[in-house]
Amino acid sequence: MNKKRIKKVVIAGGGTAGWMTAALVSKSLGAKIDLTLIESDAIPTVGVGEATIPPIINFHKVLDLGEKEFMSRVNGTFKLGISFEGWHDIDKDYVHSFGFAGKSNWAAEFHHFWVGAKKRGIEVSVYGDYCAEHLAARKSKFAIMPKNSFNYAYHLDAGLYAKYLREVSEKYGAVRKEGKIAKVNLDADDGAIQSLSLESGEVIEGDLFIDCTGFKALLIGEALQVGYDDWSHWLPCNSAVAAQTELTGQPVPYTRSIARPFGWQWRIPLQDRAGNGLVYCSDYLSDEDAKNYLSQNVEGKLRNEPRVIKFTTGSRQQHWKKNCVAIGLSSGFLEPLESTSIHLIQRAITRLVQLFPSDGVRQSQIDEFNQQCRDEVESIRDFIILHYHVTERDDSDFWRYCRGMSVPDSLAHRIQLFNETGKIFKKDLDLFAEESWLQVMMGQGLMPESYHPVVDTMSDESLAKFMRDTNQSAKQKVDRLPEHHEFIDYYCKSKMV
Repeated sequence: MNKKRIKKVVIAGGGTAGWMTAALVSKSLGAKIDLTLIESDAIPTVGVGEATIPPIINFHKVLDLGEKEFMSRVNGTFKLGISFEGWHDIDKDYVHSFGFAGKSNWAAEFHHFWVGAKKRGIEVSVYGDYCAEHLAARKSKFAIMPKNSFNYAYHLDAGLYAKYLREVSEKYGAVRKEGKIAKVNLDADDGAIQSLSLESGEVIEGDLFIDCTGFKALLIGEALQVGYDDWSHWLPCNSAVAAQTELTGQPVPYTRSIARPFGWQWRIPLQDRAGNGLVYCSDYLSDEDAKNYLSQNVEGKLRNEPRVIKFTTGSRQQHWKKNCVAIGLSSGFLEPLESTSIHLIQRAITRLVQLFPSDGVRQSQIDEFNQQCRDEVESIRDFIILHYHVTERDDSDFWRYCRGMSVPDSLAHRIQLFNETGKIFKKDLDLFAEESWLQVMMGQGLMPESYHPVVDTMSDESLAKFMRDTNQSAKQKVDRLPEHHEFIDYYCKSKMV
């Protein structure tokens, strides 16, 4: 491989992916490299990714971002999980929270005790009542807890977030270049990217190129011809319409995901507006009907016309080839059901910095990067498929297809293991821990046939007391919290509001 020392890094494309990349790379390596980001004001970004998951907090800590300022700058609200409405079946809802219920034994997680108590006829509350984050989400309460004892994430304005991170990046030495990329120039000898020609005629040379050009994938896809694995047979939704509405009522600390006959609808509350969208399969709904459906099923007045976004769920076969790394939509796309898009950007940048080829690109680095990306994205893929496949909905052709489709062997094994034994195991690069798989499996209607025998070492009296005490502990924690909107007003009110 090319042993040329990496001195010039070029990021093609801005938006969330480009500026998250610029921020972390410039903060981590700015003194050692020259970093240029090319973007054009004439090219709109997708910009609808307004929900995050808890690991973003660590990303911000690395960047030394103050949470109060960040939240006020991006019009943010707090997020404790996702409300899945009508996914198990029509009128059957559940919450996938970021919290952990109860206390686990070294041999068995808390849910084994809950299942065991139910099977032994001991009175128990709904599972979410044993988790403080779950209770707080349902009661619309929130506060920053001491010693980070509350798991949370953010709702944010993606456009404002990119602008904020641009300021951070430029502070650490990143340089923005305005312009459209007209041509990707390859080295005649080894086929690596040599430079990017802009429409203005200017040529930007580099040693390492990062493709943040979105679905177009100008570098990794068009220039380097890296193939794409299409997963739409497992995740059939291929379209979305998105729109903003005026906020009605106070913002809740969770994302809403509402199942529809042909897909699902999201609602994400910010401080002064709500982000809305409809994710659907074009085999069952036309784009025009989708825009009309969304317009008729939002809360609050529309602030813009719904716009259509087309996509194919899947993954680039290589995320790093030669001297080009794909980050964001250019590397693949998993629909936003579990708010993983921004997280996958974060993980890819972190992985790149950890494997950064300062003294030249080596195939071993490329192989490790690609394998980690593949393992991580396939695990997330399986988790999202779970929501569609394990359901009792039978009210439309779309849901009948999802119920009847075959699933990856890796997911089929997880479902069978949980169904038969109640056991869930987290693999090394799994994003979602056992508690997340549990909440979604049970929320979708899958209940284990058995539980771990360690539960039966407890008497009925001691098990009942354990369940009561756990429930009371979670309730007491939540009862002390202020209302979500009150905490925002106190902690991080946006100047825009």
